[in-house]
Amino acid sequence: MRGRPIRIGLLGGSFNPAHSGHRGISLAAIEALDLDEMWWLVSPGNPLKPAAGMAPLPARLASARRVARAARIRATDIETRLRTRFTVDTLAALVRRYPRHRFVWVMGADNLQQFDRWRAWRRIARTVPIAVVARPGYDGTALAAPAMGWLRRFQRPARQARNWTKWSVPALVLLRFRPDPTSATQLRAADPAWHLRDSLPISVAIPSTQE
Repeated sequence: MRGRPIRIGLLGGSFNPAHSGHRGISLAAIEALDLDEMWWLVSPGNPLKPAAGMAPLPARLASARRVARAARIRATDIETRLRTRFTVDTLAALVRRYPRHRFVWVMGADNLQQFDRWRAWRRIARTVPIAVVARPGYDGTALAAPAMGWLRRFQRPARQARNWTKWSVPALVLLRFRPDPTSATQLRAADPAWHLRDSLPISVAIPSTQE
């Protein structure tokens, strides 16, 4: 297919469980960034999060697929299939695998706050543009974070967000949407056994290169 590249947002996370906040941010980002799809990368294991309390991947993938239903959101276990654990390696593999796609990394301000702890975080920023979504309680510390000290020089105005495929990297845009107070931590506290009911056999979830 000729014409514009396929525009994909990438939202990584544990999705332990997935919830309306993930969906709301994704739908707003799809609109703000003019995306064809948002891919949820359901992590096999976040290196910065403790394993205790982490539900099995099939349950987390099932919850993500359920919450993503009837939207331009694709919940995938592609990191498991690529055998990548760190975002920098996942992005490198996706860029090679999907040459007709253009990717933008979407993350919350809470992740920007600790972005300097991610493996090869500057290489991540040099691989794809980054869209940071404001989150109540995190914006101030995120803007003062060590990584932001380096990224600030590459910041683009939010009004230009739909032009992200034309940006040279590194490139950063800050997006602000109506906040959703839903928290995975609160959901787990209210229903510790959620993962026993939300289960899905691991199946082929890698998007096709022909789409």
